[in-house]
Amino acid sequence: MAQGLAETPLKATEPHEKLEKAEDLPEFFIDIRPRSYTLPEIKEKEKIDVRYALLPPYAFAHIFWDDNNKELVYQIEEHPLSDTEQELFRLLRVGLEEMINISFAYATKSNLIIKYLEKNVQSILLEIGAKVSKKSYQKIMYYIYRDFVGLNEIEPLMHDYFIEDIECNGAGSAVYIVHRKYQNLRTNLIYHDPKKLVNFVEKLAQKSGRYVSFAKPLLDGSLPDGSRVNATYTSDVTTHGPTFTIRKFTKEPLTPIHMISYGSASPEVFAYLWMAVEHKFNVMIIGETASGKTTFLNSILQFVPSEARVVSIEDTREISIEHENWIPSVVRSGFGIPNLLGKQYGEISLFDLLKESFRQNPDYVVVGEVRGRETYVLFQGMASGHSSYSTFHAASVETLVRRLETPPINLPASLVDSLDIICTVIHVKDSNRNFRRLKELEEILEVSQQLGRVDSNTVFEWNPAKDNINYKGNSHILQLISKHIGRSVKELEAELLKRAALLKKLHEQGIINHVDFSNVINNYYKDPKAVLSRFKIT
Repeated sequence: MAQGLAETPLKATEPHEKLEKAEDLPEFFIDIRPRSYTLPEIKEKEKIDVRYALLPPYAFAHIFWDDNNKELVYQIEEHPLSDTEQELFRLLRVGLEEMINISFAYATKSNLIIKYLEKNVQSILLEIGAKVSKKSYQKIMYYIYRDFVGLNEIEPLMHDYFIEDIECNGAGSAVYIVHRKYQNLRTNLIYHDPKKLVNFVEKLAQKSGRYVSFAKPLLDGSLPDGSRVNATYTSDVTTHGPTFTIRKFTKEPLTPIHMISYGSASPEVFAYLWMAVEHKFNVMIIGETASGKTTFLNSILQFVPSEARVVSIEDTREISIEHENWIPSVVRSGFGIPNLLGKQYGEISLFDLLKESFRQNPDYVVVGEVRGRETYVLFQGMASGHSSYSTFHAASVETLVRRLETPPINLPASLVDSLDIICTVIHVKDSNRNFRRLKELEEILEVSQQLGRVDSNTVFEWNPAKDNINYKGNSHILQLISKHIGRSVKELEAELLKRAALLKKLHEQGIINHVDFSNVINNYYKDPKAVLSRFKIT
């Protein structure tokens, strides 16, 4: 018996079902609302047998131990089509491809697209005089939704809350997923036909608003739901043919309360960062790939005051904040033959956007990730008083400083010194654990002229043995705030503890939604005493 959440078990199409005319068929409906389940804690992988709904009642996830291959596997379960249903589905596909209006490609509301498709499906059924049972009609409409509105075979995976990454290594190879709870899992999805995989990569490019071809075989973009997609188009780039990797992001931005509930950081850490954001200190989030840098950056941006002007700059859209006075900017690919500087006609780079951003009078500048010459502009902005935030691939403060001071970035130590706070995040992943933590929060005191040398002060540090984050005190940033606003360090430490207590209360009361959280933060800026009184904090 499978453990976890299960709904109606899957059955093959039953024979001798009552057939209906097209005009008598029920309206198709699919529930695409995000859903999260509490999966059972099972320490022995061999005993895991979990099934839960992805797109009920049409698609389910089944995770179980494969005794033959001695591994935990992930199966996508969908209602199979009979031979008759498959032939009807094929005819409907051909008919729809001929009938679909070009404006359909630019429609964004899935319910309107489904209605449009269903209207055309029923027209085709009437035209060919086909009769179909209600059950078969609903099944066929699911596959039409999946292939025309969704992302074909991987559409069920896109609706699994627990999936972080979807990875295809080429034709003939099983698609793998990274599961929040059960880590790397092989799925039962395999693209056997290379041409089908080529067509799917083209679809990913179209959905991302990007262009991919034999001349330009690399794709990097964002899907309409905010997921990041990276793909290759040809076998001369990746040996096994086209590949794709999709990094899924939550539809709603994660707040500090989410991060506290996950154990990623403590209320004291976020109280400290809240004060740093309020007083416009420069913050860099560093870590290795998939360590949670962007998610952590998103969470602390929830502390930006509501009236402040925010300008964000990214190559693929990942920043998401609940803020009205915000200009989100994304780079644009060019076309044609590159010029002598290697730039294509019409191309807008991170460097271009960042230069322009300082003319937009921003209070806060956010760059999704810096790695090239745009870093120089960002640090120039920091030095000139613009509060700046970004992420960077580095495992430690020393590594960060060394990479900033060496090619291709080549920043002088005087500019690196403009950075105030560095948060190092890590992804702890082994056979028994899979979580992300703030490893260290360090304040930059001085960057030496000697290459890679930096004098820093560790304010918070993660203790892996006890899995808690220790506050070491003696904050240099609090001393700077004290000099700036004329309050003693002791008063500021008391303020930090009040804000930490407020964040704990929000966590205890389940005020986790980004809109509700932002309302509390903005009210605190306006009337802190009223907010503390509301939550009974003295």
